[in-house]
Amino acid sequence: MTLLIVMGVLFAAGIYLLLERSLTRVLLGIILVGNGVNLLILAAGGRSGLAPLYEEGTPAEDYADPLPQALILTAIVITFAVTAFLLAMIYRSWVIARRDELTDDAEDRRVASQDTFDFEEDSEVALETSEFPADIDDDNVPAHAEESRRAAAARLAGERLASELRQASSEESAGTNNKRRNRKAR
Repeated sequence: MTLLIVMGVLFAAGIYLLLERSLTRVLLGIILVGNGVNLLILAAGGRSGLAPLYEEGTPAEDYADPLPQALILTAIVITFAVTAFLLAMIYRSWVIARRDELTDDAEDRRVASQDTFDFEEDSEVALETSEFPADIDDDNVPAHAEESRRAAAARLAGERLASELRQASSEESAGTNNKRRNRKAR
């Protein structure tokens, strides 16, 4: 229970500091939230147990789960990397501007004061959504769909015709062969 209260305090203080304009406070907020996440993973890992090294005769329930420990170690490394990056940003901000706080620039203020309605994105969409309105029939069916149906029908008819021609030519060649045999027999 105490672990949950500490975790809640770390999350609350960390989120409060993240909402500040000072980069140093943002850094401290990220560190506190990272530690809160580590405690959350530790609490979710379950009860403590024996080291996860195999010992003969020890039931599996007595061992500790190594996964939460590995996740906490990974979270510590990630928090360290983010802390190093933010420290570099804070140092650069201090060297360039001699201050630690973020300020709104003119572009941020202009964007914030804009109307939220965008004509291109927020206006009603017409029934026709094709980029090529000439390709649409009266039935609101794309013309290329009708063309593909016609092409499929023509291909099928062509295959039937080719099949009939092959059959006719094979019959004709069989008839020619019979005529040759008859001539040879005479």
